[in-house]
Amino acid sequence: DKPQPKKERLLAISAGHYLYTAGKRCDKRIDPTETREWVLNARIADFLTDMLSKYDGVKIIRLDDPTGEIPIKIEERAKISDEHNADFYLAIHHNAAGDLFNGGGVVVYHYPLERNKVQATELYNDLVNANGLRGNRSNPIVATTELYEVCAPKADSIMVENGFMNSTVDTPIILTAS
Repeated sequence: DKPQPKKERLLAISAGHYLYTAGKRCDKRIDPTETREWVLNARIADFLTDMLSKYDGVKIIRLDDPTGEIPIKIEERAKISDEHNADFYLAIHHNAAGDLFNGGGVVVYHYPLERNKVQATELYNDLVNANGLRGNRSNPIVATTELYEVCAPKADSIMVENGFMNSTVDTPIILTAS
C-alpha cells in the first residue's frame, strides 16, 4: 500500500465589493478619511492569504481584483470559485446600517445550513476573541439561503461582516491594523 498524497485544499477569498462601490465607507463623523469598505476587506484578505500560504496543502485564490479598481460581480466570483473547484468560499465584508450608533459587532453567515454551523461558530468566536466586537445582535451566527454570495458558490461558504462602519464602538477597532 502506497501512502496517498495529501489533497491540496483550495480556499477562495472574496474581499467584498470594490474600491469605488457607492456608499461603502466608514462614516465621516468617526473616520474623517471615510475609509472605503473594500480597503478594510482587502486588508483582511491579504493578511489571510499571507498567513495561510505558509501551510502545506493550502492554496488560495482571490476572487476580487486585488487592486480594488475593477468591479467583479458576485456571480463572476462564484463562477471562478466553481471553475477552480474551491473547497471553501470566504466572503469578507464590513457592515453598515442607518445612522451612527454604538452597537454592532461581528456577524457570520453560512451555507450549507447545518454542515457549516460548527465552522461558522468557531470563526465567530475566534473573531470576537481577537477584536472584542461581540456587539448587541441576538443572532450573530446566521444560517442563510437569502444571501447570494454565500449560496451561489458550489463550495461551502461563509460570509463575515467584520463590524459596522457606522458604529462609534466598531469603527475605531476595524480601522486598526490589528
